[in-house]
Amino acid sequence: MAAINKLLVVGLGLIGGSVALAARKAGFAEQYLGVDLAQDERQGALTLGVVDQASDRLEELVPDADLILLAVPVLAMESVLQALKPHLKSSAVITDVGSCKASVAEAAVRVFGELPPRLVLGHPIAGKEKSGVSAADAELFLQRKVILTPAENTDPQALQLVRALWQETGAEVLEMPIDQHDQVLARTSHLPHLLAFSLVDTLARRDERLDIFRYAAGGFRDFTRVAASDPIMWRDIFLANREATLGALDEFLEGVQRLRTAVAEQDAEELVSTFTHAKSARDYFTALLNETGYQTMQNQTINFVTQPGAGPVQGQIRVPGDKSISHRSIMLGALAEGITRVKGFLEGEDALATLQTFRDLGVLIEGPHNGEVTIHGVGMQGLKAPQDPLYLGNSGTSMRLLAGLLAAQNFDCELTGDASLSKRPMGRVADPLRLMGAEIEAAEGGRPPLKIKGGKPLKGIHYDLPMASAQVKSCLLLAGLWAEGETSVTEPAPTRDHTERMLQGFGYPVKKEGATASLVGGGKLTACEIDIPADISSATFFMVAAAITPGSDLTLEHVGINPTRDGVINILRLMGASLELSNQREVGGEPVADIRVRYQPLKGIDIPEDQVPLAIDEFPALFVAASCASGTTRLRGAEELRVKESDRIQVMADGLQALGVDCTVLEDGIDIQGKGEAEAVFTSASLECHHDHRIAMSFAVAGLRASGSITIKDCATVNTSFPGFADLACSVGFKLEAKTV
Repeated sequence: MAAINKLLVVGLGLIGGSVALAARKAGFAEQYLGVDLAQDERQGALTLGVVDQASDRLEELVPDADLILLAVPVLAMESVLQALKPHLKSSAVITDVGSCKASVAEAAVRVFGELPPRLVLGHPIAGKEKSGVSAADAELFLQRKVILTPAENTDPQALQLVRALWQETGAEVLEMPIDQHDQVLARTSHLPHLLAFSLVDTLARRDERLDIFRYAAGGFRDFTRVAASDPIMWRDIFLANREATLGALDEFLEGVQRLRTAVAEQDAEELVSTFTHAKSARDYFTALLNETGYQTMQNQTINFVTQPGAGPVQGQIRVPGDKSISHRSIMLGALAEGITRVKGFLEGEDALATLQTFRDLGVLIEGPHNGEVTIHGVGMQGLKAPQDPLYLGNSGTSMRLLAGLLAAQNFDCELTGDASLSKRPMGRVADPLRLMGAEIEAAEGGRPPLKIKGGKPLKGIHYDLPMASAQVKSCLLLAGLWAEGETSVTEPAPTRDHTERMLQGFGYPVKKEGATASLVGGGKLTACEIDIPADISSATFFMVAAAITPGSDLTLEHVGINPTRDGVINILRLMGASLELSNQREVGGEPVADIRVRYQPLKGIDIPEDQVPLAIDEFPALFVAASCASGTTRLRGAEELRVKESDRIQVMADGLQALGVDCTVLEDGIDIQGKGEAEAVFTSASLECHHDHRIAMSFAVAGLRASGSITIKDCATVNTSFPGFADLACSVGFKLEAKTV
């Protein structure tokens, strides 16, 4: 059934014609009308079946139109709006395809006296080198983005109708404010077109015979392709979006001047820094285009699906590098004097968010290449103000640690994240930082974004952590590097001490007395080499997998066994797991070992509360182990699990109950009634992981002891900490598939 009776397209060129064709293909309207001043375009549109009726007079077709799409040059919008105003029926909805939204909005206000509620401004990010209705393509907008810029007074029904139109063409529909749209497009579309026109024009003026183009390679052709676009259309765009284009051009000219100076002065480091930053940004852009990486994948649905009959779990593997240490290696390496070389860096998106942030803060970082990163430290006073808010994706560690580090800088900055991170509490770092003298603003409930005011001198404080948290402790110690006097933190229970260990590895003295860690501000960091061990949190999924699956024998290599992180080893052993450590050694101040796990029946236990902080990230997987044990496993003192990427106590309980496991949820823990030697511990179910990577991987492990398939929805976030998890799992005996839905 069609959504409307009549769709009118004003301007039967490439875009207008393509919209009409795509809408017709989808059955969006009963009848398709077109207005264009050019006889050839009108006749072409009729011949090609783009429209059913065409005219050169608006007053002839506007009165009957339910939805009017304006596909005319932006500088012609005002005259078109003025011409159609007297003929509009009250229920008609108007939208457009203009590349500049502010100029169209201003034109509408001049014509109607206000921005009409049933005017929905839009812009499809699509096109071709060819123009005119003869180039119209019903598939032009497939998997392309369309940006709508509704105002506060926009009629919701009108917005929904325009959204439906674009969705029917196959486009992904986004919304953003008008000003943001024009700024973004000035940089990503208008500026590249301007540069392409300029470069081709400059070369053509120097060589009248155009011989130089005979020797141009593919890169030149690709870069200058857009210079074949319609000059009149782009003249109008640049004039309509003048201010934003000038701003983008000024930024570009500043960058060109920096490169010119670097070439003239033979400044190799500045050249490498610029090129490396550009390459990382281009690689990210390529990942977006190829639809890889969490930030793109979160706009898709990635489901894990397990199948019964998997196992045993066997082999010898090395999981990715420790995420906590990867974060800290970038942070401290950036602040050190000299060059820090890192091996084993985790190339997951959380750690990459930290790496990109320090590039945005002016630090030259080479790599990562196969886990190797080279950091050209800028010293304690060398960070530079970022041009834009620092986007940290899903990484709570990045945001909390950076809050302390950036609170001491002499420039303002803003920390933002994705939808999941934006729900997580930051008051527990912001509040003590304010006690040190920092000025920090947060959103409602102490949540991101965090706006940090620079130039505020910090003073050392003593802080008693109300809840054991390595992130809060590390945040305050990092702020203390610049604070006057001593900064000390006392924790109610042991937490991971990677920050203290790594600070000492960089030559910065840290005092540890019982539960208190302290340092004195004003020192310096000296570059060093870091070999990051495999992440015990990532290893946990495979440790549990081998521990619960009959016949399993698995060895995990080079795993970090820091005594503040070894709770999972201790708890599994208390449950009766066969778990052996060998080849124990120390690498860069961090203890590592190979861990061999063989299947052995598990028993339920009361988890010692002193082990809870030492295994806080590993409990989702341990809940799966508890379900496979004989008897009841009880956990207490784990309130922090409720403020992770999800409420991990409740989310795991919901999933386990759906899988047929009895459990009782408490405020600070859970009781799980294990099924012991039952052949199938878990039933078939479809589960939600609530965008929590550890929940997703834990339920994937449960599939090893399930009677049927388990579907785990929305697992894109696994890429934040464990890229390649599904493939590695399958290599040791899982039956697991990652499906794009």
